[in-house]
Amino acid sequence: MTLKVRTILLSLVAALLVSCGTTSTVPITGRKQNLMVSDQQVLSLSNQQYQEYMKTAKPSTDAANTAMVKRVGKRLADAVVTYLNNNGLSAEVANYAWEFNLVQDKQVNAFCMPGGKIVVYEGILPVTKDEQSLAIVLGHEIAHAVAKHSAEQMSTAIKQQYGAQALSILMAGAGASSNLQTIAGAVFGLGAKGASAKYSRNHESEADHLGIIFAAMAGYDPQVAVGFWQRMSAATGGGSTSWLSTHPSDAKRIEQIQGWMPEALSYYKPVKATAEPAPASPRKGTTTKKTTRKK
Repeated sequence: MTLKVRTILLSLVAALLVSCGTTSTVPITGRKQNLMVSDQQVLSLSNQQYQEYMKTAKPSTDAANTAMVKRVGKRLADAVVTYLNNNGLSAEVANYAWEFNLVQDKQVNAFCMPGGKIVVYEGILPVTKDEQSLAIVLGHEIAHAVAKHSAEQMSTAIKQQYGAQALSILMAGAGASSNLQTIAGAVFGLGAKGASAKYSRNHESEADHLGIIFAAMAGYDPQVAVGFWQRMSAATGGGSTSWLSTHPSDAKRIEQIQGWMPEALSYYKPVKATAEPAPASPRKGTTTKKTTRKK
């Protein structure tokens, strides 16, 4: 086969792969992405892996921290759903069945599966220190789900691994299921040793960007992100954990976050604490009846 013919064939394959996919737009950033897998396929596969993971995970026995994770997670999820509904993306809301878990694991880690299944490891809480910084972590993880990074990584894997066979694989029923499960296993990265989702550095940067905005939408101060990532760098030796292995460098991350901060602050409205109601004063013209205790 001549080089010219091979180039033409490869171009045709690339065109077919792109044409059989769907074009999606990431909220807020507006980035276009070509997806070879449907929401239904991704959600089905992620739910299978999530259920398998949770069978072996040990839920935290710390009631206060568990309640905090659920509280912060729900507040973020509510803010994200409100944003999607208000911006013509109501159809996306149906893809989420939010769930928030704190598990016993010393790893400095957290993850969010497609569909909104969020797991926080106890090992990250000494680094977050408070709810504001926990919101930065959860905002980052939720961003991966909202931006469909898993579907995008699976689509990339299909194109790279199967090339011209991708069309038949996607259309092959049981065969597609088997191959997609293999790809999903690599992308989701759930197993006995924990989570190590295979996201690209660009995806991690986009999750940082969306994450501080989601935190701000929920009423958490996005400016705490800088201090949190500095603590994270110190705690992990500058990115030695799986959660940070493909993330931008510490200096680059902080520079990017500072650049996005004006945008994030435009969404920020601090949530005011609800004051305790003052005791009701007796109405004018009334007297308070005294009770005399019998001796």
